[in-house]
Amino acid sequence: MRLIDRYLLRQLAGPTLLATLALTGVALLSQSLAGLDLIVNQRQSGLVFLKITLLYMPQLINIILPVAVFVAALVALNRLHTEQEIVVCFAGGMSRWRVISPAMRLACTIAFAALVMNLFVQPAAFRELRRELFQVRTDLASTLVREGEFTEPAKGLTVYAQTVEGDGDFRNLFIHQEKADGTSTVYTADEGRIDTRAGRTVLLMRNGTTQEFSERGVLNYLTFNEYPFELSALTDSTELIHYKPSDRWLHELFFPDLAQDWEKKNRLSLLAEGHARISTPLYNIAFMALALSAIIGGGFSRLGYARRIAMMGAVAAVTRIFGFVVQAACEENAWLNVLQYVIPLGAMAFGLRAIFKQRVSRFIDIRRRAQPAFGAAA
Repeated sequence: MRLIDRYLLRQLAGPTLLATLALTGVALLSQSLAGLDLIVNQRQSGLVFLKITLLYMPQLINIILPVAVFVAALVALNRLHTEQEIVVCFAGGMSRWRVISPAMRLACTIAFAALVMNLFVQPAAFRELRRELFQVRTDLASTLVREGEFTEPAKGLTVYAQTVEGDGDFRNLFIHQEKADGTSTVYTADEGRIDTRAGRTVLLMRNGTTQEFSERGVLNYLTFNEYPFELSALTDSTELIHYKPSDRWLHELFFPDLAQDWEKKNRLSLLAEGHARISTPLYNIAFMALALSAIIGGGFSRLGYARRIAMMGAVAAVTRIFGFVVQAACEENAWLNVLQYVIPLGAMAFGLRAIFKQRVSRFIDIRRRAQPAFGAAA
């Protein structure tokens, strides 16, 4: 790679990295605000919250990358063109393709990285995310007791705790249990904790009482120092993890198991997700072409390129929105999947055509050569 190519590549790579980090930070902030429910309501640790937030990153980065490429390319190219560095490249005999090739190589590299994330990183991360969310949803300590609330984790079972400590201890417990024979039992305890005894999950209560009415209407009242309340009925669940289309590998999207009712019913949704995984990296190249056309696709202007930038920004926004719309429409009509490739390729062709239809003018170079001769004649 020649010196000028490396220089142009460095001028583009830096802003692209910074824009990606900045937009990813904003997206993670919004995602973390939405995930605060894990800490507030589900009483999960900060480590679980951080893990779930980070597992969303592959999908967030893939959505953000085309925007980051577009914004960074506009910033870098506008500076290079305003300071006449690109004009000097043209005046030195460089072709348009030679000038834009570092930017296009950078866009192709980013597109390849996005494709790898779509095909391998995102499914692996989202599968782990789904398992983590399943564990949070089935976390007995968070579903059984909520501080200051009467909860009904199972039919005929009501649980209340005045306070829930940070270490998982419950204070001032109240449990009301209705049995199948019509009798009911009330448990009260000063403190309690989820524990395991003989391989079984129990709510270990300390310093409490039990009150039970027998079938004859006799009240049985007992006190205890420690009592293990069985929770096996709540932990023995046959619920399985269900992977959504975004969690599946590419071969599972294109070749679903039609023997399963859900996959047979959602075959078109799986197919649309599979084509989206392959086509969305193309938006990185398309947006780079649009950014290049906004700066290089016209003549040099000392007043800036606000009008062309605004026009290409609108084209990029419409292109991406239309891509989302088409992806949703593909869940109803399989033949529309072709448009998932046509849209980014069409935007790419539009941007490149705007670049190469503009003829390179050498009037600046001619004028600079003529000025010394004119001064000597004077």
